[in-house]
Amino acid sequence: MLPELETMVVRHTLRLPAPAGPGGEGAAAARQFDAVLLSVGFQLSAEALRHLSGLSRQAVLDTAERTLAAVRELVGAHVRHNAYFVDFPAGVPDTVEFWTSCLAKALARPASREGAPVALPAGVLDLLALPGYGTYQHGYEEVLARHAELVEAGGDRITVLHLGGPPQDEVTALYLALAGSTTPLGEEHLRDLGVLAGHCVHGPQPDAIPVRESRAQINRARLAAGADLLLDTVTDVLRLACALGGGDVTLAQPTRFGRFSRPVRRALLAGLDAVVAAAPAKLTDVHAHREAFKRLGERLHPHEYPRWPHAAQVFAVARGELPARTLESRVEDLLAAGGTAEAARLLATAPGKLFRALDRLLRECADEAGTDAVLAAAEQVADRVSGRVLLSVREHFGNRARESGRRRVFVNRLGRAHVTDDTRCAVSDTASARLLDLLDAELRRRLPDPGHLLVDPAVLDVALPLSGRAAAAGFGVLPRGSLSAVEGGELLRFFVYWKEAARTTDFDLTALLLDAGYGTVSWLSFTALTEVEGEHSGDVTGAPDGASEFINLRLGAVRGDFIVPQVNIYSGEGFDEVEESFFGFMLREAEQAGRPFEPRTVRMKSDLRGPGRVALPLVFLRGEDGGWQAKWLHLYLKGRPHANQVEGNRASVATLVRGVVEREFLTVRYLTGLLSDRAAGVTAWDGGALPDGPVTFVGLERPDGLHPDSRVVTPENLRDLIPA
Repeated sequence: MLPELETMVVRHTLRLPAPAGPGGEGAAAARQFDAVLLSVGFQLSAEALRHLSGLSRQAVLDTAERTLAAVRELVGAHVRHNAYFVDFPAGVPDTVEFWTSCLAKALARPASREGAPVALPAGVLDLLALPGYGTYQHGYEEVLARHAELVEAGGDRITVLHLGGPPQDEVTALYLALAGSTTPLGEEHLRDLGVLAGHCVHGPQPDAIPVRESRAQINRARLAAGADLLLDTVTDVLRLACALGGGDVTLAQPTRFGRFSRPVRRALLAGLDAVVAAAPAKLTDVHAHREAFKRLGERLHPHEYPRWPHAAQVFAVARGELPARTLESRVEDLLAAGGTAEAARLLATAPGKLFRALDRLLRECADEAGTDAVLAAAEQVADRVSGRVLLSVREHFGNRARESGRRRVFVNRLGRAHVTDDTRCAVSDTASARLLDLLDAELRRRLPDPGHLLVDPAVLDVALPLSGRAAAAGFGVLPRGSLSAVEGGELLRFFVYWKEAARTTDFDLTALLLDAGYGTVSWLSFTALTEVEGEHSGDVTGAPDGASEFINLRLGAVRGDFIVPQVNIYSGEGFDEVEESFFGFMLREAEQAGRPFEPRTVRMKSDLRGPGRVALPLVFLRGEDGGWQAKWLHLYLKGRPHANQVEGNRASVATLVRGVVEREFLTVRYLTGLLSDRAAGVTAWDGGALPDGPVTFVGLERPDGLHPDSRVVTPENLRDLIPA
């Protein structure tokens, strides 16, 4: 078993594949392993500790080395986090005083006397031009020496690593879970699926692969192994070609196809030919990606293979030489002629498209008869629509009346967000109510019998992961729209880390404070190092070896109702271009002291990999009881090509935050409500004793001591709640 696969299981499931090895006296090594895990906020379950104790010392040490590397990376402890001000959060100067001292030092150096004051008569001072500004003035070891040891506190995070089954069983189970996911996977999960598919290509396979992007990764592994391809549409072949070329299998970004070997060309053309021969109507799918198919045709040379004439038709359609009228064009003709009912009946031949078009169809209805026809068409085909689409439509119509006449927030599959006015006509309350009843009934019918349902109330406000792009890869990350309590300390500390790949890159961590009306109260950034609420660790303007910035906040001193951390790209590479970048936050008590970065106080660490030049990971909001909660955003703003600052994007950030905060997301509470109608019993788990028998447990973390036959749903596999 490759070590990479075992650490992959740890990252995705927080389970330790049961190591195989010679028996021995490994108890002491296992306890040492557990102690080191505690230093980064993890702990072995009792069962895992017992298992390791029965192995040889060397087997335990090998397991510890792999596992520690995996969990350190999970929380961001695999890199060195330095701070510009060595005593941070103590010793942070007033901003103007700091800039003045930088200028004074520059003027004191003969080499800089000619350049530094030149811009001063115009009222402009370029901080970046001052010698020493933006670069660490001390080493990492000096930071460690200047900070006291972190004092242990009851609120420190402890994440339990549970014992899994044999490594091969755990790898296979992870592969089946990812491949069979009913929702699209995020970038990290999709990449890992490709690795797992290559290892598991000759083993058990999922009953269905609902997501096309996942199918592309699996087909790439099957092609390399000489296995039959799993193709249903011509777009499946295009996605596979993108995967082979190292491109974007979501087809959101164009792929530059390289040269394909002759066996690969034959496989792709044969696949296209088989799909079109079985269902000629699928040629209409070509129109959605005409340019990509043209480029692919130039690489496949279909004219050299006359035995696959149906494959040649694909490229003829792409070039406009062969007509293939789409369903969408026929629907548009009907709607233009006022035939809403006819359009709904035509769309019923493609149930998913009908449900995605329901809002428009209901707006187009001229009378009650048209509304009845649209809803009747939806009712007839509801059982053929994917659960993810049903839930998306349910969330959409649940917010429809609330959004009418207001600003709308749009988020694409990459997390890029923008805001526009809502100019849609209203949908009648009666039609919305009928549709919501239909959706609830269909979703309830599809959910499995959970037996005894055991629910941790802390998970109820977690949003359903209707898309893998609704949450970034990392640790403690929840889907966009999720709400979670902020507990475990009075000090909130944000951190960002980045390492540039090829050119000087400056990321800036900021925190914007808003009042109840989303107006600006203040902010912390490199232009405002200190405020009543806290301190900024200082501006680092390049990261050839990696760099970190921190913001320390005293929650009791915050004057606003919203805290919006953001990462601005001031200059250099984007989030998708740097070698590595991530954001997170820690919670600690005031008396704990410790280094600027302490892994066991990390509550969340999220990769920054998205479009745009401004990242908005989450927002903290003050509750009615005065406590704080986090609402997850995972948004990216386009920003400016250069010099993004909090001062320049306050209005757009406030608008986006308001749109997400005030939207009603479908959460675990909704699905567990439907599940409870079928459950043998429902219990709210308070952290106490667990039932003796098997249960369906839904919570933020798996409790130690559940019956082994229990079904467990936590944020790591929350997608399993989405019905097929």
